Amino acid sequence: MLWLTVLLTMLVSATISAEISVGVSEGDWIEYTITYTGTPPKKHPTRAKVQILSVEGTNITLRGTVEYSDGTQETPTTTADLEAGKLGDGFIIPANLTSGDTFYDENEGNITISGVEERTYSGARRTVVYATYSQGTISAHARWDKSTGVLVEVILLSAELTTNWKADKTNLWQAQLFGLEPTVFYTLIIAAIAIVAIVAFLVIRRRKSPPLSA
Repeated sequence: MLWLTVLLTMLVSATISAEISVGVSEGDWIEYTITYTGTPPKKHPTRAKVQILSVEGTNITLRGTVEYSDGTQETPTTTADLEAGKLGDGFIIPANLTSGDTFYDENEGNITISGVEERTYSGARRTVVYATYSQGTISAHARWDKSTGVLVEVILLSAELTTNWKADKTNLWQAQLFGLEPTVFYTLIIAAIAIVAIVAFLVIRRRKSPPLSA
């Protein structure tokens, strides 16, 4: 019975882990601008960057760099655990969730994804999931990139202040050019140049060809 209990526990744990998808890798990073509607405290964050230091299973070590209005910085390091609901203050959730899916936050309990939509962040059109939840007296409206699980925007609403964190730089994806991925855009440019060169060559060759004799 003891071995059976241990085996069942291992199987349940493995099943739970398998359901949690991690969408980031070591070296990934993302930056945010922080804006306010209302009057923020005298010392308030104006910009932030989060870097992925390591990924082991569902454990993700994060290093944040927060810049404040007085010119100072803080660089806290923390370890998120998606299985245990330690989400780095909402920075990262399981990847590839969709509308109606639920994930666990150790501070807020179960949070349900309200929907999926397309939005532009850091120069690219991304598929994002969103949810609304409360942090004490503050209401949070958050959006995460679907394929990576990384926070791309959060609006924090209180009685006197609205704070907006929005991603504007990252190496998780490339900025688009005229709505296209850079590789697709440059491939089309090269193809167009090649076609023009071939047409020009044929026209010049035809003009230089001697006229046929009677």
